[in-house]
Amino acid sequence: MTSKDNISPDIKYSQILELFENEQVESFGTMGTQIQLKLREPFEGSEVIETELASVTWLRENLGELLETQRAEGILTEYDYKPAKEPSPWLSILPYLGVIVLLGVFWYIMMKNAARGAGGAGGAMKFGKARVRLGSDEKKKVTFDDVAGAVEEKAELQELVEFLKNPAAYSEMGARIPKGVLLVGPPGTGKTLIAKAVAGEAGVQFLSISGSDFVELYVGVGASRVRDLFEQAKKTAPAIIFIDEIDAVGRQRGSGLGGGHDEREQTLNQLLVEMDGFGNNNGVIVIAATNRADILDNALLRPGRFDRQVYVGLPDIRGREAILRVHAKGKPLGDDVDLNSIARGTPGFSGADLENLLNEAALLAVRFKRRFIVSEDVEEAIRKVRLGPEKKSKIMSEKAKKLTAYHEAGHAIAGKFLEHTPPVHYITIIPRGPAGGVTYFRPDEDEEDFESRSELFESIVVSLGGRTAERLFLDDISTGASSDIQHATELARAMVTRYGFSEKLGPISFDSSGHSIFIGRDFGQTKSYSEETAALIDEEVKRIFDEAGAACEKILTEHKVLLTGVAEYLLENESMEAEDFHYFCEHGHVPEKEEELENKGGGDKALPEDKTIETAVKNAQDALKFADDALKNAEDAVKSAEEIAGMPESENKEE
Repeated sequence: MTSKDNISPDIKYSQILELFENEQVESFGTMGTQIQLKLREPFEGSEVIETELASVTWLRENLGELLETQRAEGILTEYDYKPAKEPSPWLSILPYLGVIVLLGVFWYIMMKNAARGAGGAGGAMKFGKARVRLGSDEKKKVTFDDVAGAVEEKAELQELVEFLKNPAAYSEMGARIPKGVLLVGPPGTGKTLIAKAVAGEAGVQFLSISGSDFVELYVGVGASRVRDLFEQAKKTAPAIIFIDEIDAVGRQRGSGLGGGHDEREQTLNQLLVEMDGFGNNNGVIVIAATNRADILDNALLRPGRFDRQVYVGLPDIRGREAILRVHAKGKPLGDDVDLNSIARGTPGFSGADLENLLNEAALLAVRFKRRFIVSEDVEEAIRKVRLGPEKKSKIMSEKAKKLTAYHEAGHAIAGKFLEHTPPVHYITIIPRGPAGGVTYFRPDEDEEDFESRSELFESIVVSLGGRTAERLFLDDISTGASSDIQHATELARAMVTRYGFSEKLGPISFDSSGHSIFIGRDFGQTKSYSEETAALIDEEVKRIFDEAGAACEKILTEHKVLLTGVAEYLLENESMEAEDFHYFCEHGHVPEKEEELENKGGGDKALPEDKTIETAVKNAQDALKFADDALKNAEDAVKSAEEIAGMPESENKEE
């Protein structure tokens, strides 16, 4: 070993051999590939040299005879070969141990996630079990009384309820109850609520699952969960299975861009077998909900599986009023809130929209510290739900304000003087949602399920009103009309290709996109008409656009004074209500406003009953005080008269 003050110098293998040949090495020892030399004379100032050899065997082969000779002659006093120290067995195990620990952690995480997805403890062993949510809690029981605005839909499903209550009556007549009912309709119309109501009315077990819960990463899990779902339903029969968003698993087979053995297809095949296969599902009814019935597999929709399709559409006026009454429970409404009026002013609203509307109105009432929800809150909530929230904090330049004011005034004036356009309800240049300004047309009655050619044409005219007003009154156009142009273009093309409104082309449909896009089915579709026909379609679309633009320009030019007045009003007040707009169009000015109510800032617009009583009491107290003062004055007058009557005649004359 070398001391701290005698550091071993660097030495080459050839120099080591020279030291041995020159008899400078007194003794040496090796341990593994390490060698230590003790020298007779210092080498570069060091008497002991330690270094690493590539191989001790080479040294013995090169110096074997010389070492023996020097040993015999006493030149080499001592040398020793020791094997290298054996490494600890833990060092050799450590790399493998790290891999084992990582695999163990990965397995634990995977099993924990599987257990969570499959229902808690022991779930890892139930990975193929269906994630069913049971709905038999009596406290949360839903009945048809909780479903408002769906009279026909409830009548269609009443047969299922009667069958589950009294199946013998149907069996005696040889009737077979539908094995499945498909609820189809837009989002938010209450499809899930109706399914729960069927189970609640019949008093049977309700097993709910989402279509996406079937499909997993692992092959075969979806089919296994379908089997488990129906096994659970059979054990608790009579029962209702509700599959929400069934299009996640029930879409058409062979329509994907992947392989033929898609996991989703295996799950669908198992669902088809369970619904109408060799097995027996007596007492089990399947109800499913979707808003994409067009992409479902035909085998799923055939009789024997989903025998009946019930369309759950948007509610009409009476339906909306009934829904509002359900959601208004527990909300203090002011005297000026009319639910029938709200129902008339919310065409196209679903049940979910109406619930959200009243909730937004309640939030606004709390924000303004009111004790009641007033009509002003409801009106703002309608606009917020339909148009988006106001962005009053957004700073607009005077140029942008003027452009927006004339743009929105153009829409409003164009719609005002068209026959089939709904009346203007609200105009604002305050940004709402994605729009820089809004002109809101609201029909007095529900819109019909169909539209005439003149109605569609007028919609295009109104859409072009903003851009036309910019061009006529500001001598410029902006990108703000891009969404209007897109909407008008879609309408014009639909009039030609889908509705057959072109006299030149006739009542022929050239539209291949009448249904929602489904890439697996539509990927390879091509247009079914020639290039000449395509050019003719473009010409007809251009003709409709030109005619609508000319009609719009004529209206705005004839009523340019009104348009300018509306725009100036918007620049000054930012918003214009329906009453002000229609009054302005008839009289040339807005009506004079009544004095604001004393409690408008922090109180209620419609005085509550206790407030009215308090005011009446105060008025009565003031009247009593006034009467007391009058009585006192009368008594003083009588007293004065009596004093005058008791005076001597001379004094009375002087008086």
